[in-house]
Amino acid sequence: MLLRERWGLLLAFGLAICGLGIVAFFNVTIATVASIYYVGATMLIAGILQIAYAFQVSGWRPFLNWFLIGLLYSVAGVLAFFNPLLASSVLTLLLGFSLLVVGVLRIAAGFSLRPASFASWMLAAGTVTLLAGIIVLAGWPLNSLWLIGMLLAVDLAFHGVALAVFAIMLKRSHQAG
Repeated sequence: MLLRERWGLLLAFGLAICGLGIVAFFNVTIATVASIYYVGATMLIAGILQIAYAFQVSGWRPFLNWFLIGLLYSVAGVLAFFNPLLASSVLTLLLGFSLLVVGVLRIAAGFSLRPASFASWMLAAGTVTLLAGIIVLAGWPLNSLWLIGMLLAVDLAFHGVALAVFAIMLKRSHQAG
């Protein structure tokens, strides 16, 4: 079956995701903790898989590299489960610093692209990203309780709306064709 013949299912899925985004918006601290549990579970699984792979490689140096990386991932995943608020604080701090670095790099790229007409867009994007990093870091650590959950809520809401609009467009193209 073609995707456009299943537009109703896609519309329901989009509306459900949008609904989850709205629920997360009204429960940003719980959404933050849920996100941290997800990240922790992902890190724990990745760590276990890397440790298992370490036993498949030959030589002590590759074994030790894979094993230690897997151990680090596993420990970080377990710590995220035991103290999700500390993990959200660390992730929020990393997010703030990442935004600062990316903002500076985009601004530098914008200056290096001048006099091209699109250089101003790169400079603007870099400035917005840099300001976002400053705002995140200025509110840290208090914003660690809600920021990740808010980002999840916004992402879910916009993704759900995008899927719903896509489904409606598929329905219209199905009816026209």
